[in-house]
Amino acid sequence: MEEPKLIINQLAPKFSAESFHNGEIKKVNLADYHGRWVVLVFYPADFTFICPTELGSLADNYEEFKRLNTEILSISTDTAFVHKAWWDSSETIKKIQYPMLADPTGNICRAYKTYIQEEGLSLRGTFIIDPEGNLKAWELHDNSIGRSSVELLRKLKAAQFVKEHGDKVCPANWEPGKDVLTPGLELVGKI
Repeated sequence: MEEPKLIINQLAPKFSAESFHNGEIKKVNLADYHGRWVVLVFYPADFTFICPTELGSLADNYEEFKRLNTEILSISTDTAFVHKAWWDSSETIKKIQYPMLADPTGNICRAYKTYIQEEGLSLRGTFIIDPEGNLKAWELHDNSIGRSSVELLRKLKAAQFVKEHGDKVCPANWEPGKDVLTPGLELVGKI
């Protein structure tokens, strides 16, 4: 069986998984979020050191993601029951209001090329998917390097801006209200 390919501006690999969300274990499908932006946040494992700093930071910024019509889905190879146990025992993880997906088989991690075969864990991978299900951005990190939810928000806002203003592009370090570019022309100015 051929593995799905990750290609920018093409459909992201579909999946279905158990999740721990709002105190319940329930099934989640990527298709459930059609019409919304989705940020997939793969991380190595529950009950670790860097992971709660990242997931806690996402929780602290979750309202901003929701204002941007975006759902966060965190994913590790732990089971939904382990996610619940972590949520029950950690004040930082208790702040999480977004779904925590379980991928104990590693199939979702494999589809998104984050799976570490020798360890049965995931790399730190972040994927931005548009409302039509197309992959707009991704990045992978060594597991010893934590990610920035502030930078993730900036990238999401840039992706949304470009989708809305298709003839404009966002230069390095762009933030809403800053100058944008039109390919083939000079600096456009603020929009």
